Amino acid sequence: MAEIQQSGGNDGGKKRAKKQSTRVDMTPLVDLAFLLLTFFVLTSTFSKPKVLRMIFPEKLDQDNPQLKRPEVKDGLTILLTGNNKIYYYTGSLKAETEIIPTDFTKNGLRKILIEKNAPLIKILKDLEIELAKANETDTATVNRIQRESKQAQQESKLVVLLKHDNEATYENVIDVIDEFLITQIAKYFVVEDNLAEMETELLKKLNEQ
Repeated sequence: MAEIQQSGGNDGGKKRAKKQSTRVDMTPLVDLAFLLLTFFVLTSTFSKPKVLRMIFPEKLDQDNPQLKRPEVKDGLTILLTGNNKIYYYTGSLKAETEIIPTDFTKNGLRKILIEKNAPLIKILKDLEIELAKANETDTATVNRIQRESKQAQQESKLVVLLKHDNEATYENVIDVIDEFLITQIAKYFVVEDNLAEMETELLKKLNEQ
């Protein structure tokens, strides 16, 4: 705290003016600053880093060529090639599989994903409406809705594979994954391997038509 020091007195019978000096004790202010800093650090919410969820299938054992990646019988496979071209086909890959070209617009890939993922989208939308109507203090209802949402995603039968050749760009890969997130695809995998030989042949035939 502030302290006042006084000096003065009689010097040979003459009165002199009193000299006053002040000194401010900064210790309480420093303590207050540390208390405020501690308070704001403990009550602040740190921003979480924004990351893009990418799931890669387990790599095959190169020492055992007999092992093959399981086929996606009821799934959707998306193929990315150069020049921003994108194709897709449904079911497992066969010689008679029809590969269909599409694009990155909302009437292209997004429309396809919405149609394929319609059952899960409906369930999640209904749960979202129920959550909006629920009371925030009703933790039992909120937890139940969140639990049912996760269960619906786990039970989703739609599996989407994203495959690409050497000419595909990272930008296109990110664009497709963004569409997965927008259309609430629960199970999608980015395949690191190049296109299968049959896929390459079918694409070649398609482009020659």
